[in-house]
Amino acid sequence: MAQADGTLDRIKESGEIRLAYRADASPFSYELDGKPGGYSVNLCLEVAEALKNDLNLPQLTASFVKVTAENRFDAIAEGQADLLCEATTATLSRRERVDFSIYTFVSGASLVIQPGGPTSVDTLAGHKIGVLGGTTTLQALDETLRENAITADVIVVKTHDEGFEKLETGEITAYFGDRTILEDRLRRIPSEAGLLLADNYLTIEPYALALPIDHEFRLAVDRALSHLFRTGGMIKVFRKSFDPKAKPSDLIKMLSRVSGLPD
Repeated sequence: MAQADGTLDRIKESGEIRLAYRADASPFSYELDGKPGGYSVNLCLEVAEALKNDLNLPQLTASFVKVTAENRFDAIAEGQADLLCEATTATLSRRERVDFSIYTFVSGASLVIQPGGPTSVDTLAGHKIGVLGGTTTLQALDETLRENAITADVIVVKTHDEGFEKLETGEITAYFGDRTILEDRLRRIPSEAGLLLADNYLTIEPYALALPIDHEFRLAVDRALSHLFRTGGMIKVFRKSFDPKAKPSDLIKMLSRVSGLPD
């Protein structure tokens, strides 16, 4: 577990904070007309704005580093980016390589299915199930199948786009993923496709911003996020980032209060 060398010092010297994002994790992180956006990206931009004031760097700029589900933690651990701004579950094993901010969202895994497809863990046997590689969702699916002695064909894909394409063409009968991301994608798919979202959460995923193992930098990021959350900024970012029809759940409202640590 390597300690990063003075992330704040590097930011001060370069006048730049590097934000890593994914193009395929809407509504948390996406790319539209070449420009990154999404809930986690917007939170990172709020952190960058706070650092301008806290570090007295009025000329501080934010640059973007495009990553994938497979290489995102390498970008942070190897010093290619300062903050990971996407759908990132904080786990103990990942903390061997990177650190995490306070929690920024809570979601969970669920299934998108074809009509007549499996709607619960008990009905997964014999099905081809798609899942994104390099994610806690893949780990959870493997553990669920093993613990319940269920035999199913797990198809690992590189992007959510690939997963949904396989689902729509019938190559898989279910796609396992973050429920919020699945909901967002279903809103953009014609209803004639007939895809359905299972009712239940199969896992709980606490999201946070990944960052280098650097105590001072983490404190600066947590201070910025805490102030944002205490002043209602988390809900404002939610409303700016999500579909206009989406409303923050009671859990998200509670998280905005709990995550906002006092000074």
